[in-house]
Amino acid sequence: MMSLPPCPICNSQYTYENKGIFICPECAHEWTQGHSDTVDSIIIVRDAVGNILKDGDTITVMKDLKIKGSSQVVKVGTKVKNIRLVEGDHDIDCKIEGIGPMGLKSIFVKKA
Repeated sequence: MMSLPPCPICNSQYTYENKGIFICPECAHEWTQGHSDTVDSIIIVRDAVGNILKDGDTITVMKDLKIKGSSQVVKVGTKVKNIRLVEGDHDIDCKIEGIGPMGLKSIFVKKA
């Protein structure tokens, strides 16, 4: 029996193969045998609870967040749809209804 390679991102041993593509059920990373992914090229962002976030996820704000330079506040429980992960201090780019585009830190959100 052939031994499947561990996930190059999270090192999970539970990978499986589907039509020539290796898939990790823990972090949802997909790769082919001949393709060598580097961990540096992929952004791994975890929410406050430890769930791995992906582009397009829906998140919920866990704490009232004051917006710098404004009197507005992002309230606890605000749902944010279709996030985009970026590198930097604020690792989530999103558009919050009623406020507009902004960057959030993943430590103040959880996956919905």
